[in-house]
Amino acid sequence: MDTRKLGANGPEVGAIGYGAMSFSDMYGPTNETESHAILDACRDWGVTHLDTANVYGMGKSERAIGSYLKANPGARDEFVIATKATFTTDADGNRILDNSAEHLEAELDKSLERMGIDCVDIFYAHRRDPKFTPEETAANLGKMVEKGKAKAIGLSEVAPSTLRRAMTAFPVAAVQSEYSLSTRAPELGLVQTCAELGVAFVAFSPVGRSLLTDNPIPRERIGDLPFLAANPRFTDPNLAENLRLTDAFRALAAEMGTSAAALANAWLLSRGDHVIPIPGTRSVQHLRECVSGGELTLSDSDLARIEQILPVGWAHGDRYHAAAWVGPERFC
Repeated sequence: MDTRKLGANGPEVGAIGYGAMSFSDMYGPTNETESHAILDACRDWGVTHLDTANVYGMGKSERAIGSYLKANPGARDEFVIATKATFTTDADGNRILDNSAEHLEAELDKSLERMGIDCVDIFYAHRRDPKFTPEETAANLGKMVEKGKAKAIGLSEVAPSTLRRAMTAFPVAAVQSEYSLSTRAPELGLVQTCAELGVAFVAFSPVGRSLLTDNPIPRERIGDLPFLAANPRFTDPNLAENLRLTDAFRALAAEMGTSAAALANAWLLSRGDHVIPIPGTRSVQHLRECVSGGELTLSDSDLARIEQILPVGWAHGDRYHAAAWVGPERFC
């Protein structure tokens, strides 16, 4: 697989990484054996960047990575690992955000223990806590680098202006946000700002939470997945329209002799040399489809056909339900 730099001074990683939220039960039950099989496949196919977070399965994702590294001595050196923190709860159990240095360090220490490692390659603020300025958040993350617990810092779901301000306090290696043919808000300045500043853009949900695959999550399963059950794009009538509209994309992928997932990831790779998709899946077969996107070279004609089939704004329904919008920064 081709490689891309994870930040201006960062390491080279596979052009397509892996989003380890799927090691939790977010999209259905999984277990350590299945997660370890995914990590074996990552090593086989050059997928070297692993992205996780403390809240993915409340530590389950990180524990799966940790048990794999313990069972496979030397594997740590093959991966570039990122984790995140910010979410916590108040005295009444309500979810709140905390970008304080004390909270970030305490959570990072737990993450390092779960994974059995001394240092992560990137440590993100999972969301921007408005109680702290962008400069303060970057400086608080930077303390983890100064203490040797992280090699670089990142931000997630932030606006371009936040990134610019954060960069004045501490170098930001990567910004993570949802980006795909179904979610193109980052093109309103964030993708461009990252390129200008030498920051990697890590694109999560690159296949639109299954809408941009050959086998979207069946309607009968959605009710068992709390996040999707409340997601406007996965409730009717929006779901029916989104499936209808993406049928043409699946047909185009088949015509091109590839899978829809591969084509969706290839499209993201065409957005800039700093863009790194991190598909997540519980299936080795589906991971292979995603990784195959790194083997495709799309012509101007190919990109034009994709744009004609799925133009900006085609998706019905917002990408988050109302409660999930606490934290992500809107763009325009």
